[in-house]
Amino acid sequence: MNYKRLETFVWVASLGSFRKAAERMHTTQPAISARISALESELGVKLFEREVGSAPIALTAKGKDLLPYVEKILYQSEQLRKRAESTTAYSGVIRIGVSETIAHTWLSTFLSRLHNEMPKLDVELTVEVTTVLSAGIKDRSIDLGLLMGPINDPSIVNLDLCTFSLSWVASPMLNLPDRLLYLEELTPWPIISYARNSKPYAEISQKFRELEGPPAHFFASTSLAACRSLALDAVGVATMPDVMIEDALQAGTLKRIRAIWTPSELKFTASYSDEPFNPIAEVAAKIAVETANEYAQMNT
Repeated sequence: MNYKRLETFVWVASLGSFRKAAERMHTTQPAISARISALESELGVKLFEREVGSAPIALTAKGKDLLPYVEKILYQSEQLRKRAESTTAYSGVIRIGVSETIAHTWLSTFLSRLHNEMPKLDVELTVEVTTVLSAGIKDRSIDLGLLMGPINDPSIVNLDLCTFSLSWVASPMLNLPDRLLYLEELTPWPIISYARNSKPYAEISQKFRELEGPPAHFFASTSLAACRSLALDAVGVATMPDVMIEDALQAGTLKRIRAIWTPSELKFTASYSDEPFNPIAEVAAKIAVETANEYAQMNT
């Protein structure tokens, strides 16, 4: 029985669309239709109700009955591959979404290791905020996310990766006092922070809203590199991962600010959907965990 046809059946059933399955499998919609038609002919049953219009493709009663068996076949095929330790046989494309903090730390090491272990695999990389990456994982447009997690969804697997502490920093040109500061003492300058649709921004903005006195003004950005540049240029006071400011602190171009409150550390996960079963994402997630652990050991 043709493995690719079985895989196509599972993806169409999961995504409810021949078009989305074609995008996911990097082929054409006619090719997907041909595979399903061939599988139906081979099995002698109708698997999908093909409705006219934009309605999702629906499984027939027999399709619903057969789907768990097909998923089991694919899963067992993957276990066989693992037993044979044949990760080099993996091919195709994996779409990886990455938070910028990881992009500035151990992403290159991870991608090098991924290539060494799965040299036939192509990678499509997206660097975005966690809310965008999380949505992509849920709608299957991203196979693996290295993001601020976990994602609370029963179909999503979350593997712990790493944590990064945050600090307040500013240019020495702002002449902030070298003592423990109240947050109110930071508000004369813009607060340079993560994007508005991020967890750190929500926590920081809520904390400043609770203060008495004039409101704080925020310069929010999706780019940590831009936040770092703004802090270096004395535009405002920034909160950033320690790992991204160590060199500037040592050079004296940024100064760590001791404040009465500091945002929570950033916790990252390798997150992917296992419905349908996605063996490449599973293997890549485990490689990411190993890479993150090695990076943490080297920087402790």
